[in-house]
Amino acid sequence: MSHLHCYKFVCELRLARPLINIMKENKISIIINKPISEVFWFIINPANTNKWGDGIEKEETNEWPVKVGSKYRNTDGSGTWSEYTLVKFEENKIFELVSEDGGYHVRYTYTSITEDSTELEYFEWVDNTELSSPYSQNTLEKLKELIESNNE
Repeated sequence: MSHLHCYKFVCELRLARPLINIMKENKISIIINKPISEVFWFIINPANTNKWGDGIEKEETNEWPVKVGSKYRNTDGSGTWSEYTLVKFEENKIFELVSEDGGYHVRYTYTSITEDSTELEYFEWVDNTELSSPYSQNTLEKLKELIESNNE
């Protein structure tokens, strides 16, 4: 049920339920205290994704090292597999994947702050729906902790 209130030529519609905020994109960033190459290679390595990626149990690629056109696949806890194609790849700069159906995109952008620190920008978006499980700043904090404690 809605209510319409008018005050001297201005009307406002008050809905009984609040409007739903549809999230189509999510952009978050973090500074990681490691050199850019360590941050870059840690993130693109599918063996590391389940250590920090919320909801990902396992990830694999069809080839290594990866290049534009490579396929990444990951599975969640229910065993459902999702496939992505690597569409942009510049070492230590950018890494972008697009879902098999073309509707979901994720881009990692890397910027060297100093010799031993890197800014990571994580940007995910959808074309026609809404993000179902967007990553949060907490996800990037977990990633930061893992990379900074990694002594390889």
